[in-house]
Amino acid sequence: MHLEDINQQALDNSYFRRVLATGKHVQIVIMNIEQGGEIGSETHNDNDQTLYLLSGQGRVFLDDEESSFNAGDLVVVPAGTKHNFVTEGDKPMKIITTYSPPHHADGLIHKTKAEADLE
Repeated sequence: MHLEDINQQALDNSYFRRVLATGKHVQIVIMNIEQGGEIGSETHNDNDQTLYLLSGQGRVFLDDEESSFNAGDLVVVPAGTKHNFVTEGDKPMKIITTYSPPHHADGLIHKTKAEADLE
């Protein structure tokens, strides 16, 4: 599987979550977290997750630790870690993330966080 210009796809993405590709052991997802928004506090007990911030800025919360999340940063969230990513500033966060093993249905699109919260 070949994903062309994933950076541009992530920058152009206006959906909260969009699954781009799913393999047997990994999944590639792009996210758009609007100004003032967040991913929402969650824990994946069976998945490691890696999040790369392409543009925007925010805060990352991993269990009891908080730190800044700036364009170019990569965060690894081991399975079982409570985490949240919150947007700061006047731009949305554009994120490329991986789940290992896959976490969402292949081809899934959540247009908004509210839509994602229904699952």
